[in-house]
Amino acid sequence: MPEPADRSASNSFKASLQKGLGVLDRAAERIEEIILGGTVLFLSGLLIVHVLGRQLLGTGVTGQVELTRMSMVIMTFAGLGYGVRKARHISMSAFYDQLRGRPRKLLLMFIHITTGALMFYLAWHAWDYVSAIQSRGRLSSALQIPLWIPYLAAPIGFALAGIQYWLTVARNLMSKDTYRSFSEKERYDDVPDTSSV
Repeated sequence: MPEPADRSASNSFKASLQKGLGVLDRAAERIEEIILGGTVLFLSGLLIVHVLGRQLLGTGVTGQVELTRMSMVIMTFAGLGYGVRKARHISMSAFYDQLRGRPRKLLLMFIHITTGALMFYLAWHAWDYVSAIQSRGRLSSALQIPLWIPYLAAPIGFALAGIQYWLTVARNLMSKDTYRSFSEKERYDDVPDTSSV
């Protein structure tokens, strides 16, 4: 049986670790919110200026289509981690929903470990792609913007999603409750018993 001092040190370490992981989670969330919010505001302003310019001056913003496409790429990949954090990512849960208790939590952690690893793998390949685009000096056709700049959202988004998946695993390892993301508790704990139907 552990001594009270050992238990206190263990609880202190666990609390410090949870605090550190919480700081990492909030930092990643802040980065995603800045990228997503800034991109949405930029895109909204761009489209408003473009429409007003066409209606009032007869000409829109040069490169508006390119900028819109780039913004959509940035929002898509920056939103990966944010969706994982809010537990709003796509999941096929037919088998998962039939489990209860510890097996359910273990399956959730296995899914998050492997999906996080996949996100880091994709981030690595996306980084290779962005590096290749940068080394070739590829530019957008209308505005001559280096294409590696908007495409940089892909490796960053995949990496942030991987971090979120693994943060969820850490949270589940440290908690008796089941978490679908670092901050979102499992909402489906009461699975109906279908064996008598």
